[in-house]
Amino acid sequence: MKYRAQEISVLDSRSMSRRRFVTGIAAGSAFLGLGLGSGLSMASSTNRLGPTTIKGDHIDLNIAYEPVNFTGKTRMATAINGSVPAPILRWREGDRVTIRVTNNLAEDSSIHWHGIILPTGMDGVPGLSFGGIKPGNTFEYQFDLNQSGTYWYHSHSSFQEPTGMYGAIIIDPKEPDPVSYNRDYVVMLSDWSDEDPQAIYAKLKKLSHYYNFRERTVSDIWHDIKAKGVEETWNKRSMWNQMRMSETDISDVTGYTYTYLMNGATPDEGWVGLFKRGEKVRLRFINSSAMTIFDVRIPGLKMTVVASDGQNIEPVTIDEFRIGVAETYDVIVEPSDDSAYTVFAQSIDRSGFTRGTLTPDIGLRSSVPEMDVAPTLGHRDMGMDHSMHAMSGMQEMPTMDHSMHDMSGMQEMPAMDHSMHDMSGMQEMPAMDHSKHQMGGMQTIDKNTIHEKNHRDQSETLGRAGFGSTREITHGPSEAGPHIDMRAESPQSGLNDPGIGLRNHMQRYGRKVLTYSDIKNLYPTSDPREPTREIELHLTGNMSRYMWSMNGIKFSDAEPLQLKYGERVRITLVNDTMMSHPMHLHGMWSELETGDPNYIPRKHTVIVQPGSKISYLVTADALGRWAYHCHLVYHMPGMFREVRVS
Repeated sequence: MKYRAQEISVLDSRSMSRRRFVTGIAAGSAFLGLGLGSGLSMASSTNRLGPTTIKGDHIDLNIAYEPVNFTGKTRMATAINGSVPAPILRWREGDRVTIRVTNNLAEDSSIHWHGIILPTGMDGVPGLSFGGIKPGNTFEYQFDLNQSGTYWYHSHSSFQEPTGMYGAIIIDPKEPDPVSYNRDYVVMLSDWSDEDPQAIYAKLKKLSHYYNFRERTVSDIWHDIKAKGVEETWNKRSMWNQMRMSETDISDVTGYTYTYLMNGATPDEGWVGLFKRGEKVRLRFINSSAMTIFDVRIPGLKMTVVASDGQNIEPVTIDEFRIGVAETYDVIVEPSDDSAYTVFAQSIDRSGFTRGTLTPDIGLRSSVPEMDVAPTLGHRDMGMDHSMHAMSGMQEMPTMDHSMHDMSGMQEMPAMDHSMHDMSGMQEMPAMDHSKHQMGGMQTIDKNTIHEKNHRDQSETLGRAGFGSTREITHGPSEAGPHIDMRAESPQSGLNDPGIGLRNHMQRYGRKVLTYSDIKNLYPTSDPREPTREIELHLTGNMSRYMWSMNGIKFSDAEPLQLKYGERVRITLVNDTMMSHPMHLHGMWSELETGDPNYIPRKHTVIVQPGSKISYLVTADALGRWAYHCHLVYHMPGMFREVRVS
């Protein structure tokens, strides 16, 4: 695989929001000519093919170090079959696949098949489902494909995923596909940093806002005074100072170090997908980043969402959607003319973006839109009682000039091998004075108490006549102290909220944004039973010390969450932090309670927004030991649980 170094270039200030991007070309720069049924070939030798597509039920994958250049500097990536992103694996529902994975690294490795329902021994999580793949060894994965759709695979060892170990999986249905289309593209979003992931993590532990260059300035304060008056501005500033938090702290790692990629292409180069006028194009979006949540739109084209996390849903037409780390969405677009269209994915904190182009002509490009105004956190994101606080002053508002910092690319990556990293670093830090600010809400769960080294995770057994959890949020004894810096006392449901930075987009821009409440499964709910147990878990942390946990207890101190084989349980997640957390349960579907019990959508990853709550049903139909964690790689060491089904 060859790479070409380029000089640093400054892109057009109007089309690129005056942001600087370092250029470079790496493997996977463009999926030219990979559309199914396409008849179009690659028209320019200057555009390289992205990852190859591998088909068949017997596959060999090799993990090795590979030099790459995304930024003008050569760095060493962790690649699969010499490719970043890794090859696309294309299988067929009903087949049994065998994958021989050889580890050529100097350390243990693994592959997790994200979203694939399979036996626990094939799940690929070192320390839980298997022992990992030793250097020089080969491990044989073998499992049946009992599902179809868009998924992905990645390392679950150390910090290998953010250094390039991720790839797409497409499983074609054995029955006729309910979605019709003429062309099919994977659109894989990721983030890359030239910094070593261990160095990034160490910086966050020492200074949690190290990568946030959008701190409030004197001019911002003067703007607030003119808009809200001195008293309101003073009270607001005092509140944030007392909490030792920043309203601009949306993402832990930003475009200051990250370069955002689309199918391995940098923003200045851009991925390219070809189409013919009148065709239906299926775009399979996968967020394989380590730390970046993206907001995606295609100016000039409506998107019809037809699948969520690989599962077919009732089609819903939208203009924009948020995709959390590890989520997937399939959309259909229908270009009606011979114009080019920009596929635009901006980071949640608006510190950077990546882009591609859908075009009928390899030489035709479209303009790149400016990023939206950077959002700021408000009372809603703290889980405060809206009736007690004016919300207007905490809405998203202009922050510092985007041109001042190159903030491209937070990536989502597979969970780290927890046996390889000391988790004690997630330590307690000075907490805010809870007597002054009621910020939170970690709740005890259950009459069947689970002991976690003198802490409690409670799970309450309740008969349920209604749909969804309605009981009051409370806080357990483990959910207080210097390891917790806030609690959401009045968390709101995240179902109808598009999230910070996307609220009121219809009124502002005329853009309809997808929410979880829009998602309805295409087929009837497979397990209509009411849950007999409710487990409430709080996503907790201390931002200043960069400590993350569940119910105030970090993974290294936590006892497994026990499920009985065959039972139906409701899991309610309460986010007591001001960061979004994409939560991933391995081995079983998370059936999101959106309001219609007859057509519950099945997901493998669910975003829990700041200061909010959300619930889903789980049928414990998979025996064994499973991982359950936040998919932000630097949150995983603490915000992680083992789930045992027996």
